[in-house]
Amino acid sequence: MAQLTSERLFESKRPAGIVQRTTSKMLLKPPLPPMEARSVEEIPTGHGWQYEPKWDGFRCIAFRAGKQVYLQSKAGQPLARYFPDIAGALAMLREKHFVLDGELVVPVSGALSFDELQLRLHPAASRVQKLAEANPAMYIVFDLLAENGQVYLQRILQERRRLLEGFVRLNFRSAKSLRLSPSTTDYQTASNWFKRVGGDLDGVVAKRLEATYASGERTAAVKVKQIRTADCVVGGFRYARGTRLVGSLLLGLYDDDGLLHHVGFTSAFARSERRELTKKFEALKRPPGFTGSAPGGPSRWSTDRTGEWEPVSPEVVVEVSYDHFTGGRFRHGTKVLRWRPDKSPRQCTMDQVKHREGKSLVLL
Repeated sequence: MAQLTSERLFESKRPAGIVQRTTSKMLLKPPLPPMEARSVEEIPTGHGWQYEPKWDGFRCIAFRAGKQVYLQSKAGQPLARYFPDIAGALAMLREKHFVLDGELVVPVSGALSFDELQLRLHPAASRVQKLAEANPAMYIVFDLLAENGQVYLQRILQERRRLLEGFVRLNFRSAKSLRLSPSTTDYQTASNWFKRVGGDLDGVVAKRLEATYASGERTAAVKVKQIRTADCVVGGFRYARGTRLVGSLLLGLYDDDGLLHHVGFTSAFARSERRELTKKFEALKRPPGFTGSAPGGPSRWSTDRTGEWEPVSPEVVVEVSYDHFTGGRFRHGTKVLRWRPDKSPRQCTMDQVKHREGKSLVLL
């Protein structure tokens, strides 16, 4: 498999995005900061927008120069060792010199699995290979940045999309793991993606048709993410580091056996709120707090929080918004929408966050 094992071909001390001659072709070289999008509340309307699905995966810029392939993460780190299946597929394409921008995902049983994607980041090559054989990854491409000696960063999106579609027609015909991300200039179509596909789709991205590729900037695109809500029980709290004020509330949901499982946290409080929260929850301090899975230590997604926490009587219900629920946890911190004194804690069950049927793959 033609996976990049030595990055010498792509090493450069020049600033990101500088064009350099390699093997007689002019190519961009990593690290190249990807174009990003700023968050907005609603999908923008009007002329001049191109809409695309926002996939729930790892952002990846793929470089190919001859027989060598380099996969770059959003943070500029190499990814090819974790996705040998994708590196191999790119190495087999007809075109031998190109730079693509897209998203790495892992489909499992017809839906995208972020848990399986996370498992790929394993230090043992044998383990990665086994995972790749069990659940092959997919690279969903949405931009073409360079091709056969031509760099397209200064081309507007409308031109880059036309060039990308031509590239895909010539190269992706027999590559099952490489897909073209759909796009549309029709607001209603984009709105339908957001409302009806749901499931494992992360949201919608809107890009300016007349904009060039804004490497490392958020000036040419916006994103609207899928936001979900759940009613949770507060089963404990942590003090903010170095204080005796509440830093975060620990959230729980009940399973079918009546056990309260720790599922995440919320911490976006003003200092004035923290004083009131501290008074409220210190009055409720008593074990066990969580009767199922408990916090115990730093979470899977963050290592900067202490393992010390205070259990409270499970009496307070809060409605929170979240983006994803994965591996029995909210993937990121949640945001408090409102307190729910009208709701019984026992009504806060896991069925609120059970993974809805993944439908985003029907767009490909």
